Amino acid sequence: MSTSPLSFLGGIDPKTGMILDPESDAKGECISKRVLCFPYGKGSTVGSYSMYQLRLNGLAPVAIVNSSAEPIVATGAIMSEIPMVDGVDISLLRAGDHLEVDAGEGVVDVKDLTEKHVVTTVLRSKGKILLLRRSSKVGSFRGRWAGVSGFIEPHEPDEDAARRELREEVSITKARLVRRIEPERFRDGKVVWCVHPFLFDVKDPSVKLDWEHEAFEWVPPQDMGGFETVPGLPMIVRKLLGP
Repeated sequence: MSTSPLSFLGGIDPKTGMILDPESDAKGECISKRVLCFPYGKGSTVGSYSMYQLRLNGLAPVAIVNSSAEPIVATGAIMSEIPMVDGVDISLLRAGDHLEVDAGEGVVDVKDLTEKHVVTTVLRSKGKILLLRRSSKVGSFRGRWAGVSGFIEPHEPDEDAARRELREEVSITKARLVRRIEPERFRDGKVVWCVHPFLFDVKDPSVKLDWEHEAFEWVPPQDMGGFETVPGLPMIVRKLLGP
C-alpha cells in the first residue's frame, strides 16, 4: 500500500519485489503475492516491462488497485496477466486490509469493513456556522466538534434525515436548504463514514440541545481551525460554502 504514485522502473526491484522509491511511504515493503494499492503509476514506459520481469521472476503482485489507471501500469498489467481495478478511493484503504479483487466486474471488496451513512448539516446564521460539541454519551468522536449530524434510517431520503436531525438535536423546524453536495467518505478504523452534507440557513440562531451534545458555538467559518472537529468537517464546510 503506497499513498504516493509508484514507478516500476527503478521504484521496485524486479529481483526482490521490494519497493525502492524513496518518495513512497511503503519503501522497503515487498509487493510479491500481495494486492498492490497505489494512486497511479509514474515514470518511463519501460516500467511495463519491469512489471513483466516481476512476473517472470515469480514476484508480481496478485492484483493491482489504482485510483486512476495510466497506460504504463495498465499495459504492464495486461502483459503480466495481473488483475487490475481502478477508480478506487485509495485513501480509504490501509496496509493489512484483506482485499478481494474482481477485475472482471471492476470490484474491490474490503473484508471486515463497514460503511455507515450519516448526514451532516452545516447550519448558518448571519454569516456564522453552528458547531456542536459531542457529549460523553454518544458512541463516537466524544468531545469533538461537529455539525448537526446523525444516521440515515433505512429507506429514508437523506434530506428528510437532515431535517429530522435538525428537529431532534437543536429543535429547529424552520430552515432553508441552500446547498447540498455529493457524499464524502472518511475512514475511522473498520468503519467508513459516508457523509451526506447539507447547508441550511436560519434567521433565528436560538438552539436547544439534546443529550448528544454538551455545548455549542456560532463561529465564523475561518475560525474553525481553533476547534477539534470530527474527521472531514473543515473540508465539507469549505465545499458547502464555496462558489
